[in-house]
Amino acid sequence: MNRTPTDPFLPPQRLLLGPGPSPVAQEVLTAMAQPTIGHLDPAFIGLMDELKAMTQTLFNTKNEATFTVAGPGSVGMDACVLNMIEPGDKILIARNGVFGMRMSEVASRGGAVVVPLDFEWGTPVDPAIVDAALAKDKDIKFLAFVHAETSTGVLSDGKALGAVAAKHNVMTIMDCVTSAGGVLIEMDAWGIDVIYTGTQKCISCPPGLSPVSFSPRAIEHIKARKTKVLSWFLDVTQVMAYWGGEGARAYHHTAPINSLYGLHEALRRLLLEGLENSFKRHRAAHLHLVAGLEKRGMEMLVAPACRLPQLNTVKIPAGVDDPKVRRTLLLDHGIEIGAGLGPLAGKVWRIGLMGEGARTESVDRLLAALDQIMAKEHA
Repeated sequence: MNRTPTDPFLPPQRLLLGPGPSPVAQEVLTAMAQPTIGHLDPAFIGLMDELKAMTQTLFNTKNEATFTVAGPGSVGMDACVLNMIEPGDKILIARNGVFGMRMSEVASRGGAVVVPLDFEWGTPVDPAIVDAALAKDKDIKFLAFVHAETSTGVLSDGKALGAVAAKHNVMTIMDCVTSAGGVLIEMDAWGIDVIYTGTQKCISCPPGLSPVSFSPRAIEHIKARKTKVLSWFLDVTQVMAYWGGEGARAYHHTAPINSLYGLHEALRRLLLEGLENSFKRHRAAHLHLVAGLEKRGMEMLVAPACRLPQLNTVKIPAGVDDPKVRRTLLLDHGIEIGAGLGPLAGKVWRIGLMGEGARTESVDRLLAALDQIMAKEHA
């Protein structure tokens, strides 16, 4: 259909089962359509306080420096890494996929000395190897890792890695963009200093916001910096004056008001369901998918012990046209799945079962569509 620039945009109906964004509940979309108010309005300040409390529950933390950055998870990464590092600081980055590599890029642009520790894609970060690396180099100040690697569908052991960091008295930065809301996170109990996530995965909110949290030790470290944070907009000491002012917020930026309405509703729904119930639902959908794929002769990339329930990497069967299958799924069946990245490009599909998409009925619809497509592929 031909459109003109003055025609309204009407998006097609899709079942989003890729690596993000995830399906968004109508209640969240309705919340975002509520009237816009001022970002220093007392009513909006009250919403910010509620968002902070719900985010603390999501991360299992009591950190006062818990707030939402205006920008997607990658901006949260920038905020967390750039606030912690200064030029010349050594940071050990455990890399087992695309987003560990991206952390390295952010840290190096901030002037840090990146000490890369690489693991095979499709495997978790090994705490014993991290332990040995930290023991070898006493100048390392930070350990950064991805809890749930979206590019591979691997879950690493955040608790064990936090314990290793504590043993060597280094501070930790944990990416939980794909894990928050789908699997357990215990920021305080694990000893994680800095954490960030995105709204478009298991929280089931549109992309564009990044909840973050900094431990008291991290905040003291930031306050003692010798140099200014590279980004003015992401300087935590300034942003916290807006988010944490105990009723007297200092102007910093104009918050994305309606987007924060949506996040409030998405977190409210998640916490009403209960985090444990959400974890169980994600797990049940994952097991249903794996059983269905294996019944059809397909193999998973990741070993069962470290599979991420909400992001499933399945090996593409021999002779199957990867782009054609994904295109047919999208255009003929209204289902989106993701392609492989980096060395996994053309070798795997990434099937997201996140947030509202983590339901067995979503899996059944995908499997039925794949059956139709594969039958034509082999006709």
